[in-house]
Amino acid sequence: MQSSIAANPLPRATARRRAPILVLGLGNDILKDDAAGLRVAEAAGQMLAGETDIEVRTTTSMGLTLLDEIADREAVVIVDAVHTGNAKPGAVHCMAPVMLKRLRAASPHFLGLGETLELGRRLNLAMPEKIAVFAIEIEDPFALGETLTPTIAAVVPSAAAKVADLARIFASGGQSTADTRGNQRAHSAIRWH
Repeated sequence: MQSSIAANPLPRATARRRAPILVLGLGNDILKDDAAGLRVAEAAGQMLAGETDIEVRTTTSMGLTLLDEIADREAVVIVDAVHTGNAKPGAVHCMAPVMLKRLRAASPHFLGLGETLELGRRLNLAMPEKIAVFAIEIEDPFALGETLTPTIAAVVPSAAAKVADLARIFASGGQSTADTRGNQRAHSAIRWH
């Protein structure tokens, strides 16, 4: 039996025009380096000021609440902190959501991202065709504090520049090296996993 919501979706009420491209920083601003995604997105937002097709937002939400942020977008660049233990703190991992299933890491914001995207599709929401994830490797995702460690703070400007560059590529109609189906395309400025 098919859901009546999925078969006959309600129109989404929006108070204003949504920018087709979203940079979304995830994190927890009271867990030191877990705020890396928030800080990178904020810095990227300063670099993208005046870009009418790109919106930069930060959130401490996760899971299904992200549907409200990403639905009705053409492309989304997600920025978050991650602790894989396989890279030095400050390393920037760039990947498509399909790659998250292979990433064993401590970050509550990654849990369910793929499932959230699939649920949006099953609910017949307009989900972005292009999604990229920038994950900043951190040492301790659970340390309390309101400032980034020096190692992570030092990578914010360069990570923000990469995020802003990719958002501009998406806004110009270009492709990244990864889309929601995991298709790989070359882009020399970003090292993709």
